[in-house]
This record gives sequence, C-alpha cells and structure tokens, in this order.
Amino acid sequence: MFDKISYIGETSLYVDLTPGVEIKSNILSSHVVIQDNEKMILGEISELDKTKVKIKLMGEFHDGKLFGGILRKPLMDATIRPVNDEEISIILGENTESGLLLGQSPFYNGKPVYFNINDFYSNHFSIFGNSGSGKSCGMARLIQNTFLNQKVKPVNANFFVFDVSGEYSRAFSNINEINPAYHYRVFTTSETNQGFEELHIPLWLLNSNDLALLLQCSSHTQLPIIERMLHLARCFAENNEISIAYKDHLIAKAIISVLFSDSTPVRKKNDIFSIVETCSTDHFNLEATIAGVGYTRKFRECFNIDKLGTFTEGILFTNYVSQFVNEKFDNYEAQGLTYFTLSDLEKALDFTLISEGWYKNENTYGDSVTVKVRLHSIVTGPYSKIFNCNTRYDLPQFLSSLLYKGSEKCQIVNINLDDMDDAIAGVITKILSRMIFDFSKTIPNRGSIPFHILVEEAHRYIKNDTDHFLIGYNIFERIAKEGRKYGVILGVISQRPVEVSDTVVSQCSNFLIFKTNHPVDEEYIRKMIPNISNDIVDKQKGLQSGTCLAFGTAFKIPAIVKLEMPNPPPLSNNADLLKYWGGQQ
Repeated sequence: MFDKISYIGETSLYVDLTPGVEIKSNILSSHVVIQDNEKMILGEISELDKTKVKIKLMGEFHDGKLFGGILRKPLMDATIRPVNDEEISIILGENTESGLLLGQSPFYNGKPVYFNINDFYSNHFSIFGNSGSGKSCGMARLIQNTFLNQKVKPVNANFFVFDVSGEYSRAFSNINEINPAYHYRVFTTSETNQGFEELHIPLWLLNSNDLALLLQCSSHTQLPIIERMLHLARCFAENNEISIAYKDHLIAKAIISVLFSDSTPVRKKNDIFSIVETCSTDHFNLEATIAGVGYTRKFRECFNIDKLGTFTEGILFTNYVSQFVNEKFDNYEAQGLTYFTLSDLEKALDFTLISEGWYKNENTYGDSVTVKVRLHSIVTGPYSKIFNCNTRYDLPQFLSSLLYKGSEKCQIVNINLDDMDDAIAGVITKILSRMIFDFSKTIPNRGSIPFHILVEEAHRYIKNDTDHFLIGYNIFERIAKEGRKYGVILGVISQRPVEVSDTVVSQCSNFLIFKTNHPVDEEYIRKMIPNISNDIVDKQKGLQSGTCLAFGTAFKIPAIVKLEMPNPPPLSNNADLLKYWGGQQ
C-alpha cells in the first residue's frame, strides 16, 4: 500500500502510494508505523489523495512503550506499515493496574481506551463541549468508571461536585451497589430539598476575603470595614474576664471619641446610645449605675441636657468612662476559635461604623452604607439559613462533617446550588474551595488526603472576575497554580471555554473535548491549551454526541473516544416536547 517517502517536514511527511494497489478501506485518521534501522515512529494519516498520503508524526516507540513527541525524524528510506494489534493496545492504553477505562475507539472496532489514573487524577483537567455534546454524561461516566474499577478501589477519594444545575443528583446514587464501602451524599440550599441534606456553613470559618466576596464589595475602602467587623465579631463572641475588659475598653474609647467630637449634644447622645445598644456590658448599658460623690445616676440619666446645651452629668460620666480605657488592649486579638452568628456579625458592623466615624466621613459614607445594606439583606433574606450552623466546628471537623455520614465515608459529595443565583452560588463555591485548599496545606504528609473539586458550568465562576482587583487573588487560579502539590485538583466542566479563567485552563494537563462549534471557543482552545495542534482542533468539529477528543499527560497520543452512556445518567436531557405537548405527565 505504502511506497516510499517523498518529503519529510518538521511535523509530518508525505508518502507515495504503491501504484496499482487499491485501497479498500478508509485509512484516514488511522495510525501507521514509520520504521528505519534506528527507530520506530508512530504516525497518523491526516490527508489522502489518489497518489500519496500525508502522515502526521505523533510519537516514538521505545522498548514496547510509546512516548509522545518526536526527537528524531525518520530516514528517507524508512518503511511504512499499518500498526499491528500489539501497537494498537499500546496506543489506546493498556488494562494495567494503573489503567482506567475511558471508552471505546471508533477507529479500531470499539477497542477499549485506557488512561493512566495517576497521570490524569493528580493533575487539573478540563471537559469542554457545546450544550448537548455529551460533556455532562461524559463527566458522569468518567466518575462512574473510576468507582467501577476493580483494580484500584478509591475508598479514600474525596470528590466535591459543585452542581449548579442539579444535574448530577442521581448520577452517583448507586455507587454503594458497586462496593458497600462507597457512599454518596447530596447537600442542597433549596427550600424544596427533595430529601437531600441542607447545607450549613459555619460563619466563623469565613475570613475577611470570603466576607468581602459575599458582600460583593467593589472598593478597597470597604475592606478595612470588613476586617474590623470580623475582628470585633470574634472578640465580642468571647465570654471571659479579659474579653469583657476588652469590650469595656472598646466601648469607652468609642464613647470618648463621640464626647469630644463637634457634634451637637443631641447627636452625641444618640450616637452613644447606639453604641451601647449595639454592644453592651455590665458597665455599659442604659441601666448601668454610675456612682458620684454621695449619689448615683443611671447611665441614661447622665445625658439630660441643661439650658446651656450641655450634659448635666458630663464630668461624672467622662470620669466614669475614662477608667475603662486600657492601652494594652489596643492590639488585642481573640484567642482561639470563636463562634458567632450573622446577627453578631451585623452588631459588630454597626459598632464599627458608629464607633469609628465611618458614617461621618463623606468619602466613606457610601461604602459604609453599601456594606451595611448588603449584610442586612443576607441576615434577613433566604440565604441566611446557609450560615445558620448550630454545631461548633473547626475547619477539619466541618470538612469531615461533609465527608462522613456517621461512620460512613462519602467519596462523592454533591453541593447542589441550582436554586441560587450566580453571584451567591459562585461565592459559596469559592468559600468551600478555599476551605478545602487551606485545610490541605496543613496536612503534614503533603498530598496524602487528595481532594477533587469538580465545577460544572465553570464559566460562571472560574472566570476573569474582579477578585484579583479586590482581594489580590482568585482562589481557583491559586488552586490551579499551587493545588497540585497539596493534592487539590480542579475539574473544569464548561460549554464556553473562552469565558473560563486563562490561568486555570493553562494549568490543566488533560482535556476531554466534546463537539465545540463556536469559532471563538475553537480559537481559544487552539491558543490556550498546551501542545494542541490545528489538526486536533479541527477533529473535534465532526464529533458525534458522546464522543470526545481525549489528550494530555494521561494519554499516549490524542485519541477520539466514544464514551458509554452513564448509568444512571445525569438530568441533562432535552425536554421531551412530543410527550408533554400532548398532555402526558
């Protein structure tokens, strides 16, 4: 069939076809071996006419193994032949201890395609494809195959699936039938939770950056408000002798600041009353007793205003307040982990804004009101229940509460966010991902507790947003750059790769590309994905639904793979209009 090489280029070569030999099968996209005295090179037929073929150089065989990429070109007198069965098995991956089934090769009569488990799951990966191309089914089948594998049983796996459309609630529901040690659970924020467990996140485990994202801060001047609010919420939540003295110190300094301001007496009185109503102690509350020489006054009675417009007990009150100021508390921090609620956080914010004069500064007034309004909308709104956590967890305990149901270890945890708008769902995804990453960095044996964070509709959340401007980093980009060495791996599933963060995509080592038609997405894939060629991008255009182009470090060479339908499937099918238009339910 193949005669001699007529031309060798940088990445391909041309071979003349043997005159008079009829080609009875479609050899386009099939593989051949180019062999000379020194080496065996794998090629793929990319173009074909009546007299010659163009062969793309794919990799080299050494000692029964295939290595992607070409270091040495074949000699002009090299022979060309079709690959044999043994070489096909090497190309498609082998069913070894480290091999995991992905699907079947449509080019080699349905032969199974395997990938290396370590090379795939220890690196970030992406699954891209149009709506309806089969990417959701592909992701479900990938995870199902992982747990169907009998050679390596992932009993210690930790998959977190952020399911923004509620597609995967049933896709992993039967893994316990595969192995009694496998368990799956679904957390939801929905009022109609369909029997799923409610998601509750401990508010006290959020840091100031989490709160800045939650409150949709847009200005750097709002960050000191958030930081001070969180500091006070932690301190106010303590209940010991030192913390009470610290509260007295804070209240006293705030009141003195008001007393010596240029506000009117009525305004001073109102501000001081607001301070003690927001944060009160035994020494500072409206009914507290203040002792003078031979008489006493209630706290509220010290603010009667005389005819001269001054407080009748101004000197008594000032002396009383001053005794609680203690400079050693200026750098006080809460000791250990403290527990507080959204209501406590709101009181801490009110105290911050009133005591430190944020409302009085025309440059900060707008930022102050914005933060206050947004926090209040969460406190009084439907999302408050997410942060209504009654168990006093620390970070390891909280993550364990998600992964363990009693004594049962759950290998897959679905965080169902389908009832939330994109803004809050994105923040929840970032908060939980940040917690997983922070926990992983504390593990002494680095990477010994691997986590896989799978984000469906990733273009909604893993994108080029304002996080860098506001807090200096994007948690997904940080995980993409640093997470691998701690065993925190991202799985990015999206129908619009062009809207996904460039940094995250550039750090992915493996890709499953389903049919992608949009020219902008095609061009993005061509430019952003490492080691991708025009041939690979062009191939995905003609893929059938459920068929993907798989390539990366876990695969010998790029391969077209037909994935079996998952069982059970995700809830990603089109609506059956013929059925429901006709009145059937």
